Amino acid sequence: MQIISLALASLIMIVGAVFFPFLRIEAAGLSNAASVLDVALSFGSGLLSALIVMTAAFIVFIPALRLVLLLYVLTPVVFDTPPAAGARTAFRWAEDLTPWAMAEIFALGVAVALIKVGDLAFVNFGPAFWMFAVLVLLLILLQRSLCSWSVWHALNPSQS
Repeated sequence: MQIISLALASLIMIVGAVFFPFLRIEAAGLSNAASVLDVALSFGSGLLSALIVMTAAFIVFIPALRLVLLLYVLTPVVFDTPPAAGARTAFRWAEDLTPWAMAEIFALGVAVALIKVGDLAFVNFGPAFWMFAVLVLLLILLQRSLCSWSVWHALNPSQS
C-alpha cells in the first residue's frame, strides 16, 4: 500500500509541477516567472523544436508514464487480486523507463543553475519548485520501497 501511495503522490506532484509557477527571477527592475511547461516550450524555435519534445518527455511524460504503469501493475498485486491483463509487459516497460525518467536530474540541474543565478538576481521559488523537491524525495522513497523481484514473482503465472 505504501508503494501505491508514493506513486499516486508522485503523480499528483508531477501534474501540479507542470502548471504552477516554478520560479520567479527579478533583476534590475525586471521580473519573469516560468513554469516547467514554459521551460520546455522555451526551445520552440527552428531546429530546437525537437528539444521541446525531449525536454517535456524526460522531465514530465516519462516519469508520469512510469508511475501510471507501476500503479497499473501494483494495485492488483497489493490488494491480493489477480494481476491485470498485460501486467508483465507494463512492468517491463516501467523497469525499462527508469533510466529515462529524469525528473531528479532536472531538479539537480536547476539547483546548480540557481546557485549561479542567485548572485546576479533575486530568485523566488514558486509552488512547482517545492512540488519538484517533494517529487524527488517521493521518487527516492518509491525506488527504495519497490522490490522488482517480488513484483516479478507476484506476476509469475505459475504462482496463480
